Amino acid sequence: MHASPTLTKNLQAVLVDLIDLYLQGKQAHWNILGANFRDLHLQLDEIVDAARGFADDTAERMRALYAVPDGRSSTVAATSHLDQFPEGEITTHDAIDQVTLRLYQAIGTIRDVHDEVDEEDPTTADLLHGFIGRLEQLAWMVSAENRAPSTAMQASAGHPEAGARL
Repeated sequence: MHASPTLTKNLQAVLVDLIDLYLQGKQAHWNILGANFRDLHLQLDEIVDAARGFADDTAERMRALYAVPDGRSSTVAATSHLDQFPEGEITTHDAIDQVTLRLYQAIGTIRDVHDEVDEEDPTTADLLHGFIGRLEQLAWMVSAENRAPSTAMQASAGHPEAGARL
């Protein structure tokens, strides 16, 4: 099978966001300061490793479909859907929110292209499913650092009595 221009465009969008995600994850990793520094420092490496691996999987899938991936820094900078990470040092609290946002931005790109990818190549769509599942798990885990329990979340989880006890 050879990828159509649409499939190539969609996978390229995923690729650049994943490359940008791992670059921004390293930027955060190098420049965080504050409470829970070590835990977040290590957690950022998990995010970076996942994003780097998913980017490689995407590029290799593109090659298997005879599409040409473009991971050059100028292409990533010009076409990423992720907001630019703040310059300089950043508190762990702020970094958590910034990284969580970028995770959800990358997930958003994958979800945006998913249906078109699935129409042309269900095998590639399966790959994207795995990316979404892991990135959402990582977003939940890192965002939990700044979250507090919520009555609304407990009640909406199917336990209406949970909200009444709080």
